[in-house]
Amino acid sequence: MPEIIIIPMKKFTTVKDVDDLKELLSLAQKVKQNPFDYQEMGRNKTLGLLFFNPSLRTRLSTQKAAINLGMNVMVMNLNNDGWSIELEDGTVMNEGTQEHIKEAAGVISQYCDIIGVRTFASLTDKIDDYDEVILNKFIDYATVPVVSLESATLHPLQSFADVITIDENKTKPKPKVVLTWAPHPKALPQAVANSFVEWINETDVELVITSPKGFDLSSQFTKGVEINHNQNEALAAADFVYAKNWSSYNDYGKIGTELDDWTITKEKMKLTNNAKFMHCLPVRRNVVVSDEVIDSKNSLVLEQANNRTYAAQTILLKMLQHKSCHSD
Repeated sequence: MPEIIIIPMKKFTTVKDVDDLKELLSLAQKVKQNPFDYQEMGRNKTLGLLFFNPSLRTRLSTQKAAINLGMNVMVMNLNNDGWSIELEDGTVMNEGTQEHIKEAAGVISQYCDIIGVRTFASLTDKIDDYDEVILNKFIDYATVPVVSLESATLHPLQSFADVITIDENKTKPKPKVVLTWAPHPKALPQAVANSFVEWINETDVELVITSPKGFDLSSQFTKGVEINHNQNEALAAADFVYAKNWSSYNDYGKIGTELDDWTITKEKMKLTNNAKFMHCLPVRRNVVVSDEVIDSKNSLVLEQANNRTYAAQTILLKMLQHKSCHSD
């Protein structure tokens, strides 16, 4: 195993948990070049992945990342396979819930060296969602490091992979990156968009967010960022176009109607500086983006998905250095 210096990480829920993003990017590049060089660090360690909602890329890429590090992996779909978990203190548990978060997190911590938790926004209770109740309860009661596999408001592993992808594909020191709202038939959280803004703001880019009126993200993430409600104006001279739907933050959880003209098409991409197209996937073709854009040579969606493994592996590598993971 090559000698590396890693600052241990106890939890990973936001870019604010990262001490040095440039150092993290450098480590990710080393991991990507030689993904099996660090297996001794994960030997005889176990990663537990807990899912409250469906997943494809997050589940498989994080499992692959752990396997690359020589770790064992246990996966549990809590909504289907586990007991209903009580989150509140002092509750008389004589109705629906069978297990309290204190015991659940404590028990899982005895079985695992790192815990990954994936939750989803309710899109009905803004305060509860933005307080990240489920994720924070696991952090409070787990005795081992916790990594967010997406939460109600943020998706840090996706955003780290996005930053890696932009860093690998940029052709100028300070590219213009446009995050654009796109149509969708269902209400989706703001998590990917919030997280992308939070992470990309830590890099040297010109960021513009474009969305229909009524779909501004929370100001806690967008403060100081250029927001343009005219999509065509925003796309002008863009080097990267990141399309993503999110439901309304102000009119919480509401979707947009009669906004099909926000779909990213070949004509929209002609407004850009031959921009690369990005999306976190899964994507609704010919709703969010046209076939001819996502299938074009400028599409980075598969590269983004591939980088999910190395983003997760880099974070797990840093967590393995935490004292809670030491067996001595």
